[in-house]
Amino acid sequence: MTKKYLLGFIGQGWVGKNYADHFEDRGFTVVRYSLEEPYVHNKEEIAKCDIVFIAVPTPTTPDGFDDRYIRSVIDLVGRGKVAVIKSTIPPGTTRRLAKEHTDKFIIHAPEFLREAFARHDVDHPERVFVGIPDLSEEYKKWGKVVLDIHPKAPHSEMVSAEEAEFIKYVHNTMGYSLIVFTNLLYDLAQKHGVEWAKVKEAITNNPWYPSKYIDPVHKGGRGAGGACFIKDFATLRHTYEQDLPNDVEGLALLRAFEAKNNQMLRDSGKDIGILDGVYGMRGEGIDKDITAIEEIITEKEAN
Repeated sequence: MTKKYLLGFIGQGWVGKNYADHFEDRGFTVVRYSLEEPYVHNKEEIAKCDIVFIAVPTPTTPDGFDDRYIRSVIDLVGRGKVAVIKSTIPPGTTRRLAKEHTDKFIIHAPEFLREAFARHDVDHPERVFVGIPDLSEEYKKWGKVVLDIHPKAPHSEMVSAEEAEFIKYVHNTMGYSLIVFTNLLYDLAQKHGVEWAKVKEAITNNPWYPSKYIDPVHKGGRGAGGACFIKDFATLRHTYEQDLPNDVEGLALLRAFEAKNNQMLRDSGKDIGILDGVYGMRGEGIDKDITAIEEIITEKEAN
């Protein structure tokens, strides 16, 4: 690719900053905007950028997924320009935003960064997905441009916006689920006097099983912690409730995973502040929902 596009970055947290640094080091001209110095004065410059990467918070609260930060900045992207959302968003969000903002191209390219190794992961990605909400020639053209300017990965693919959104949620929620299940197995192993190190060795030597997320104690506590895992599983469960409301058993399973994980986090004092932000009440509210669903299942079985 010969053309060097003018790139904008909205949000200079650990995701936005490391991507901006990467592209700048590759010779791209980069405009950074955030609410902090020294970038707060670049707000008007974003409209001039050909492609704008958006890496702003997308929190989950007791009321559900909160997209207000994305909505507050998307109008900064100029007419006919490209907005690339890096933030994690539920399936359907990109398409909905594209319908609301037909004067620009809105694309989703999820990040798969580890906070402690963010720059390394930007420079050496394992996979890159670029999701477009429309199969028009213009969208396919810009989707290819966005894919091509990303650092090369063993797997790079242009997919639908919903597929890109869903892939990111699968990535985070499968990790969450494996951590919870590992902790269940660990507790059972303790009851039977089984040394977990031996179990872990057997798992890691089996090519069929994942070798990540099999340590029951991590970062000073138990359970799936960190803002991304906690908030994204809550959003997945909320989406499941909306889209598959009659699957009572499926909802019970998801809520049971949440309740068990929240209990482990509380008992080990891990990420209590994140629990409060996502669920309120230290994550204890989900327990009441479990009881209500159990009553529905019991009633179904009785009938």
